[in-house]
Amino acid sequence: MASLNDIRSTFLDYFARQGHQIVDSSPLVPRNDPTLMFTNSGMVQFKNCFTGVEKRDYVRATSAQKCVRAGGKHNDLDNVGYTARHHTFFEMLGNFSFGDYFKTEAIPFAWELLTKDFGIDKNRLLTTVYHTDDEAFEIWKKLGVPEDRIIRIATSDNFWQMGPTGPCGPCSEIFYDHGDHIWGGPPGSADEDGDRFIEIWNVVFMQNQQFEDGSMRALDMQSIDTGMGLERIGALLQGKHDNYDTDLMRALIEASAHVTSQDPDGPGNVHHRVIADHLRSTSFLIADGVMPSNEGRGYVLRRIMRRAMRHAHLLGAKDPVMHRLVPALVNQMGGHYTELRQAQSLIEETLKLEETRFKQTLDRGLRLLDDELSDLAEGAALPGAAAFKLYDTYGFPLDLTQDALREKGREVDTEGFDAAMEEQRAKARAAWSGSGEAADAEIWFDIARESGTTEFLGYDTESAEGQIVALVKEGAAVPSAKVGETVQIAVNQTPFYAESGGQVGDTGVLRTDTGVAKITDTRKSADVFIHFAEVVEGEIAKGEGARLLVDHERRSAIRANHSATHLLHEALRETLGTHVAQRGSLNAEDRLRFDFSHNAPVSEAELIKIGADVNDYIRQNTAVETRIMTPDDARELGAQALFGEKYGDEVRVVSMGRANTGKGLDGSTYSLELCGGTHVKQTGDIGLCVIIAEGASSAGVRRIEALTGQAAFAYLQDETARITALSGMLKTQPAMIVERVQGLLDERKALSNEVAQLRRELAMAGGSDAEVKEISGTKFMAQVLQGVTGKDLPALIAEHKAKLGSGAVLLIADGDKVAVAAGVTDDLTDRLSAVAMVQAAVPELGGKGGGGRPDMAQGGAKDASNAEAAIAAVEALIKG
Repeated sequence: MASLNDIRSTFLDYFARQGHQIVDSSPLVPRNDPTLMFTNSGMVQFKNCFTGVEKRDYVRATSAQKCVRAGGKHNDLDNVGYTARHHTFFEMLGNFSFGDYFKTEAIPFAWELLTKDFGIDKNRLLTTVYHTDDEAFEIWKKLGVPEDRIIRIATSDNFWQMGPTGPCGPCSEIFYDHGDHIWGGPPGSADEDGDRFIEIWNVVFMQNQQFEDGSMRALDMQSIDTGMGLERIGALLQGKHDNYDTDLMRALIEASAHVTSQDPDGPGNVHHRVIADHLRSTSFLIADGVMPSNEGRGYVLRRIMRRAMRHAHLLGAKDPVMHRLVPALVNQMGGHYTELRQAQSLIEETLKLEETRFKQTLDRGLRLLDDELSDLAEGAALPGAAAFKLYDTYGFPLDLTQDALREKGREVDTEGFDAAMEEQRAKARAAWSGSGEAADAEIWFDIARESGTTEFLGYDTESAEGQIVALVKEGAAVPSAKVGETVQIAVNQTPFYAESGGQVGDTGVLRTDTGVAKITDTRKSADVFIHFAEVVEGEIAKGEGARLLVDHERRSAIRANHSATHLLHEALRETLGTHVAQRGSLNAEDRLRFDFSHNAPVSEAELIKIGADVNDYIRQNTAVETRIMTPDDARELGAQALFGEKYGDEVRVVSMGRANTGKGLDGSTYSLELCGGTHVKQTGDIGLCVIIAEGASSAGVRRIEALTGQAAFAYLQDETARITALSGMLKTQPAMIVERVQGLLDERKALSNEVAQLRRELAMAGGSDAEVKEISGTKFMAQVLQGVTGKDLPALIAEHKAKLGSGAVLLIADGDKVAVAAGVTDDLTDRLSAVAMVQAAVPELGGKGGGGRPDMAQGGAKDASNAEAAIAAVEALIKG
């Protein structure tokens, strides 16, 4: 039986033999289509090739594209697990022609692959064509398909459109007949929704251009776009009627059954199917840089994760299990999709953390749901307010509540839910409107409407002239500001950088003919740059011309830190893996801070390599280049972008460093990022970069702090001074400090051991005359020791027990800290516990508690002056 991995390879190899370029799957976050939440078909990455906007060095392509349909227009989430062919994640096999071949080649390619390479019985296949597409009809006839198995369809089912306007054309679909033992009719019939005839391939003939007025004309470049779901063709070739019975999905289902200790085919089989499907979508999304959050793509990811986790809960899983399934997925799909293997640890940690958090609220949320249902009539819908409470208080998305109710045969009052949601938004707006921040924001929107937004000149200069268009003081516009006043200034153009993307705002000076203002910070709102200022001379007024000068030294230090951050980002990716993605940064004048996705501490060896790589590229002293291009072009070159960041029609792309293999047009750029910040002209301008700290920032996120330039040099000077001072104190060379300190530590340890041994010997010598009593047939020795620490007591207890042979010992150490220890020989532990002895003694000494084993226990106390009472309490315990 051919595995899904084999089928994928067979498909790609077939089209490679037909002159197609095998193109890797694009990420699930679309790079060239902002209208899509996730990549949902194979043609997405080729969209611009079909329209002629983009030219590549090949005109034939084939791919296995990873796809997700779980939000927006294409949303199969609710059906997943309950049907045979719905998935949130699936693979789309496709072959594409960009103005090269057309129908006469595309249709035979499909037929040959299916009937010869895959060996499908041609008598079980039927095809559809658009009702006016005589050309496709005739091609199918020539291939030997009987006319009664070529069905003309007059609806949009066989006419594909990219949108209301743009490339479009008829399509031809291939169906497999599973036999008359399954209900359903052929496409176009009244029973077409049955499962007898299943579509396995669609060939789209992009031959027309649709215009807004409804007219249509032939495209100059006619193209082919095909799609065949790997899961569907895999089920067919493996003799299955259900995608979840394929080898790959079955392996994941059995892994789910194993970690939950539940029968894969038992009553919980739907739960296993949901988990298997959602494991794929969540893992691939995380591998492509999506992290769970409360908005956008991250919110959809969280919904999928929580849906899977609820089904694991229904299977009886008490502890997080999703992360334990990742190795099974990587084993199945990591060979072809290497990003899964590279991000495996990040995926596992993210799933574990998310499931741990969700389980804390799941039980309470489900109890609330049950409570609400208990008061409802049989079959009544859950009130929208109750569903909203689940969402607002317990983090249950509406679809998760609907999924839980589905199993109970109930629905949710969605209109009531929407009304409750809108009521909350109205309250939030009312609260926001009363805040000073909202009032300030409104002012800057007004200024933007009246005077336009600010033009930033600071990429090329640190000084410029501009005109003051507004002054704002305490949230209100003012005509002027005098010496001693603090004010916010807007200018039509400025060299001052406004805080953004982790880079702090510039400081400096603004001068007019009548006054001087010290700029202490720069930010922006509504694309107006806001200069926070203190008037230090004279008076400044709206409408005046101004000369603006950025603090050069501070800007230079900030630039160095920002550029070093780019090099650091790439060094982290090369050392730790491509799963590393920026999760926050600070580029200030005195330091840099970089947060990144990674699930484990960075080792000392890794930090050394990362630091060495960054400094290697600093010493290259290559030019730092910036270019303006579209986001799509930038990403096509391999530029890193901040996940979740919104980009306009044009972006700045910053490149630095030369590597043997890299990114960019020539494939040799080391660091390539979308960035609106300011940077050094040459990497050598950074001077030096020293990593000074690494630690956890938040769950799944690490933080590195570093210094550059003069700050790094000063840090190393201080370190050198300390080492020199230490070497003088230790009377050794700086290079021998470690060995010298280790020797002193070894010597100290030996002396400590010697002192401890002497203390024990002294204590034992003093204890040789200690009275040994016999209480209820048990030998008992108690002693108060001076100059002995709590750490010494266990060894002394052991020695006294050995001398007694059979009996119990109580020792009280009266030193800087009072400590108590008790011991009972093994033959007595069945009726006397050392723990009980300690717990009887310490309250008399001002302490409480104590613990250990039946044969040896310890506790702390405050005052040994009442030792006799403590000993008496233990004697009473022994006496019973």
